[in-house]
Amino acid sequence: MKTINENQLESDLVYRYTYLAEFIGFDEQDIEVIHGAAPLIAPLVTGLVDAVYDKLSSYDCTWRHFVPRQAGYEGETPASIDELTMDHAQIQFRKQHLGRYLERLVTAEYNEKMVAYLDMVGKMHTPKAGSDALLVPLVQMNALMGFVADALNATILALDIPDDAKAAAIRSFSKLLWIQNDLINRHYAA
Repeated sequence: MKTINENQLESDLVYRYTYLAEFIGFDEQDIEVIHGAAPLIAPLVTGLVDAVYDKLSSYDCTWRHFVPRQAGYEGETPASIDELTMDHAQIQFRKQHLGRYLERLVTAEYNEKMVAYLDMVGKMHTPKAGSDALLVPLVQMNALMGFVADALNATILALDIPDDAKAAAIRSFSKLLWIQNDLINRHYAA
């Protein structure tokens, strides 16, 4: 039986990631599968991003979080949810961020820098980083991650690759998204 320092799981990000990856079974082979999927998934990123934002805009409880100024956005902000459209500059700014995130998932080296980036993705949806006015409720973050996971699975299943490659990709991305989900959820702990 392996001994895990549970206090260190809360204080040491790399230790936490290493534990999660080991427990879930996310390993170098999974990273190779994810990197190998890059040429197939990269051309589909725009469609994935559009699907995510179509979903976000279909609920007031998720869309309202795009009204306040987003961290790093310098342009004009909408006065209300009624003024927030898909072609608003702030939405275009956020869509670019999501696109870069998805691209980074399939191209980055999975090292300490990437672990810190995955953690920041969770943190930036709270007042702990990014905008002080932003706190996306955890239920909405979990709903979003579930939608992204399903959209990614549907994208993989539609690829013209052998079934065993589809299965490997779905398993590898699922493990990665569970790690990402933990690195989101940890910023909501009291």
